[in-house]
Amino acid sequence: MRFTLELCCKRANGMKELSIRAMRANIGRLDELLEEAGELIISRRGKPIARVLPMSQRRQPATHSDLRERIAKLSKPSANLTRAERDER
Repeated sequence: MRFTLELCCKRANGMKELSIRAMRANIGRLDELLEEAGELIISRRGKPIARVLPMSQRRQPATHSDLRERIAKLSKPSANLTRAERDER
């Protein structure tokens, strides 16, 4: 028997809700449920306890040049700031 969203889930505020018992019984098919519903609310005794969302696409890490562009420019060169701080000691 194929597990379907209609057999174990009910609509609550437009979202799909799944009891913890049904989730445990069908944990191997959770990926199919997420693909079908997009988002699941897990409930225990009718009260929501968790929200399951599909993983989003991974972002590309920023390059060093991108990070440098985001940093605010200093009013004075860092060498001058370092020398002034050392002179104060």
